[in-house]
This record gives sequence, structure tokens and C-alpha cells, in this order.
Amino acid sequence: MTYGKLMIEIIDESVQQFLNALASKSATPGGGSVAALMGAQSVALVSMVCNLTIGKADYLAIETDMQTLLADSTRLREQLTGLIKADVDVFNKLMACYALPKQTDVEKKERSIAIQSVLKEATEVPLACAKACRQAIELSRQAAELGYLGVISDAGAAVMAAHSGLKIAALNVYINTGSLKDKLFADEKIAELEKLLENVDVLVDEVYQLVKSKL
Repeated sequence: MTYGKLMIEIIDESVQQFLNALASKSATPGGGSVAALMGAQSVALVSMVCNLTIGKADYLAIETDMQTLLADSTRLREQLTGLIKADVDVFNKLMACYALPKQTDVEKKERSIAIQSVLKEATEVPLACAKACRQAIELSRQAAELGYLGVISDAGAAVMAAHSGLKIAALNVYINTGSLKDKLFADEKIAELEKLLENVDVLVDEVYQLVKSKL
């Protein structure tokens, strides 16, 4: 299967094809793609809650809020879907760097520079995913607060999916920064990540408990 065809199937076609690729010996797709997919599924559920709330007579007072939430969740889903491919792209790029020749001192130096450069990219991608998943948690909270009670459990599913995506993305940031020689860059990215993770477990549990109280 070609890379281009695989990506079409991951994004547009077969769930089974994605799972088969995930289970295979191939390193891509991997955890980073799963993180982005979890985030995309989260905001898709938020959109569903919005679509099933908008137009209902008992919810007309919040219709503008739900329209805004729908637009925000749709935009974020597009971003996270793109990050599924971005994760595969940057990992393949990194593997290509590791495969560079290293026979001479010059080759070793050039290879090391290339690896370090792409490692920075490989840190930025999951960090972007973590940021998007944190936003998805916030959107899930709004869906839980405002959404139609008949589908409120899906707002709970949304927040749990976003939480998983965030935590998975965080692991990828940690592993890639651990290999960076530029410790200033690494420390900056870890600080950004830690800010995203701050109080997130408490927030997610609050949303979960809110949803549970409405069931």
C-alpha cells in the first residue's frame, strides 16, 4: 500500500484499514496519529450535540451559543484531522534522517544536524495536537453545560476522548524533547505543555460529573 493511499484511507475511508495499519509492523500511523484522531472524534461529538440541540423549542434561548460552538468545533476538527497526517509526515521525515549515511565525520555531523532539526518539528506537531485537544476539552464542557439532554452523554464521551488525546500527545512531546540537544528549546516546549496539562484532570472530571448528574 502506498503512503498516499494509506492517508486517504485513514482520513476519508476505512476505519478497519486504519486499525490494520496501526496494528502492523509499520511505525506509522502511531500514537501521535491516535492522539489527533481522539481529538477529532471529540469535537465531532461536540458538533453532533450542537446539531441535535439547534432547532429544539426548549433550547431556542441558547441557539446562538450552540451555533458558535458548532462553528468552533468544526474548525477544530479540521485542524486535528490535518494533524493525523502531519504526525505521519514528520515521523517519516525523522526516520529518513536516521537512515542518512554516517561513515565519515562529515556525514555524522550532517546526519546529527538533520535529526536535531526534524526532532524540533516532531516536538511541535504533538504540542499543536495537545493545544487542540485542550481546546476540545473546553468545547466539550460547553456542550455538557448547554446541550440537549437526550445526547448529553455524548458530551461526556467528547471530553474523555479529548482528555485521552491530550495525554497521548503529551507523551510524544516528552519523548521527542528528551532527544533534543537544544535544551532551551526543549525546556520552552515542556513549559508550554505543562501549562496545557495544568488542572486538566480536575477539569475533565468536573465535566464528567456534570454529565453524569444530568443522566
